Formats: sequence, structure tokens, C-alpha cells
Amino acid sequence: MIEFRQVSKQFKGKYVLKDQAFTIFDGEFFVLVGASGSGKTTTLKMLNRLIEPDEGNIYLDGKRLKEYDLRELRLSTGYVLQQIALFPNLSVAENIALIPEMKKWSKKDIDIRTKELLDLVGLPPAEYLHRMPSELSGGEQQRIGILRAIIARPKVLLLDEPFSALDPISREQLQDLVKKIQHEFQMTMIFVTHDMTEAIKLGDRIAIMDQGSILQLDTPERIQAAPATQFVADFFQV
Repeated sequence: MIEFRQVSKQFKGKYVLKDQAFTIFDGEFFVLVGASGSGKTTTLKMLNRLIEPDEGNIYLDGKRLKEYDLRELRLSTGYVLQQIALFPNLSVAENIALIPEMKKWSKKDIDIRTKELLDLVGLPPAEYLHRMPSELSGGEQQRIGILRAIIARPKVLLLDEPFSALDPISREQLQDLVKKIQHEFQMTMIFVTHDMTEAIKLGDRIAIMDQGSILQLDTPERIQAAPATQFVADFFQV
């Protein structure tokens, strides 16, 4: 379980996150949605300590995040970005193997797991293991980025607008894929988007953010039935 307790962050004297307190449950697909500058990416980056709070604390399984070893925390937290960050000089297999190699997995275990995951996402290993990133479509590259993030079975997977640069068909396919992965591995996923349609499709619960505050946090159905503010009602119209 992840808990934010009165967490605030300022940049250049301006609050980008202010006095936020909420809980993310184990195995939950939790979506942060809002316009650009609402604070959602700042919130996400606090979870692997790319950004540190100025005030308050974040807890993971009852222990303050800042008390975890930073390297171990990041190795156990998957991270998928909008900018597909595959290493261009490494093959598909080599890109996927990065975290397991850091964790001292055997080559045999890495090979078995890599092939299993490629099959899971519809990329036949015989065809894709030795391809280079330049030989992949945008959707295929993002699939590999997701596999690289989940191969070591992280407890938490962070996704920062991972599909916004893709075409609508690839985007829908990958939305379905991350839901499938989340259900199969019971992984806690925290997903940032500015697209309410995407948030409704993916989220077990949605946190609607504006100017550093969460205006409403609930299931899509409850928010739709009883929006907390006019802003939420307007934003929820899709």
C-alpha cells in the first residue's frame, strides 16, 4: 500500500502539489488525470524519488519512502515513459534483460522469461529477440518498453502518458495489454494521462487533479454519478 500524507512540492515558490493525502491500494490500477501542469507527473515521480517532497511523507508498506535504499527502490519500481527510451544500440533481448542483469539473474532465467513475455504481448520471440529498436514500429517499441519495466516483477509500475504519442489503434491495443498484465500479475499500476476516456477505461479509481490538488478521487462510476465540482463534471464529459 502507498500512502501520501500531507505531501507538498514547490517549484520557484509556486506549489505544484499542495497538502495531498490519499492511499493507493495493492494491486490497484490507479489513474492520475488532469490537464498539463495539474501536478500529476510530479506526483508520479515522487514514487521513485525522481522528485522529493518539500513537506509531508510518502509511505510504501508502512515505511517512509526516503528510508528505502534508493537503488533497490528504483530496481523494484517499473517505469514507462511517453518517450520510448529503448537503447538504440541494443537488441530487443538486450533491452529487456537490463534490470534482470542488474539483479544478477542467470542468462537461462532471463532468456526463458523474455520469451514468455514476448509471447504474452504478441511478439513471437523467434522474430523479435534479435531485432533492433529501429526495426520496430512505435507500438512495438512501447511493448518492449513495458516488458523491460515488468520482467523483474516490480511491485509497482509507473506509467507516464505512455500511449499518447501512438496512433489510435496501437493505443487501444496497449491499453488492453496493460490491463491484462495488471490482472495477470496483480501489479499495482499508477498511470498518468490527460485523456479522460483513457482514465475511465483503465482506472479502478481515478484522481482528478487541478493546480496541485486532487479535486475528486473515486471509481469512474461514482465520479460520473456525483461529480464533486463543476470542473470535475466538465472534465468528465467524454
